Amino acid sequence: MENKITDEQLSTIQEQQNNLSQVINEIGVLETRKHALLHQVAEINTDIEEVKTELEKEYGAVNINLEDGTYTEITKEEGEPAVSHV
Repeated sequence: MENKITDEQLSTIQEQQNNLSQVINEIGVLETRKHALLHQVAEINTDIEEVKTELEKEYGAVNINLEDGTYTEITKEEGEPAVSHV
């Protein structure tokens, strides 16, 4: 005679393992999405830096009001970016 757990116990264990597998799979999907989003952040930051450089060439060191586009000149201190957004 074989030793065996009850069908109810086996069902519980199987359900738990299925749930765990699903959660682990979801974590993998989320990590993949996170990775893609981090690449987007890097691309956007690169674009921002390019625009800052263009604006600095055209307007000099300025603070830009993002609500209405007005700007004020700033004095550039060593180590600070020349164009900042307010």
